[in-house]
Amino acid sequence: MRNYDHPNLFNFRDLGGYATADGRVTRWRRLFRSDSLSRIDPADAASFTALGVRTVIDLRRPREVERDGRVHAFHGLTYHHLHPVHAEWEEATDAAETSDARWLANRYLDLAEHGHAAITAAVEVIADADNAPVVVHCVAGKDRTGVVSAVTLGALGVPDDVIAEDYALTQGATERSMQFLRRLNPEVAKMPTRWLDSPAETMQLFLADLRERHGSVRAYLALPDATYARLEEHLLERPA
Repeated sequence: MRNYDHPNLFNFRDLGGYATADGRVTRWRRLFRSDSLSRIDPADAASFTALGVRTVIDLRRPREVERDGRVHAFHGLTYHHLHPVHAEWEEATDAAETSDARWLANRYLDLAEHGHAAITAAVEVIADADNAPVVVHCVAGKDRTGVVSAVTLGALGVPDDVIAEDYALTQGATERSMQFLRRLNPEVAKMPTRWLDSPAETMQLFLADLRERHGSVRAYLALPDATYARLEEHLLERPA
């Protein structure tokens, strides 16, 4: 099952079932992506803990964690706060860019470059089979989570178009998520529309940018070969 319905989460899904270029597929129920797990309450707890999650990687800024709290300390759950440093979107210098997809891809490239240390640390956590199942999340589960998910899948050999299709699945969750957030904070309604979009083109542009700069996703991550071997060993399998 790709999408999971938790009462206060809107963008929680499994990254299993995606085929790689060499014919393997990503394993189900090993790696999940989500919007903020700080919203898990008793109504969510049973459905969340039933997945057997062992590890949470929280990509939010420190102030976001302070504001909203972190995931509940469920028994046996390990929590990593790995904040990828990146510029505030309000400070973007390309405000005149007419393409929303291009503008978002520029934000992701900035995130990838300035937040490299936290992103690679997240992939190293994901690569350790003892940590699985792992959930990666930020606030909306779209941007920071989208970049970490993309480079993880890219390092495994999942084609760009498949990664982009997964990223675009967030669009269906955005309106429900925004309705929830507007009830908590009416200021959210003032957020620029382009900040909320998740067109597949954005992820395709970002991955092309990353390869243009670094040659490949693995070259960007610059992790040891042993890390990639572990990543493949527990996240990939041959289809039956």
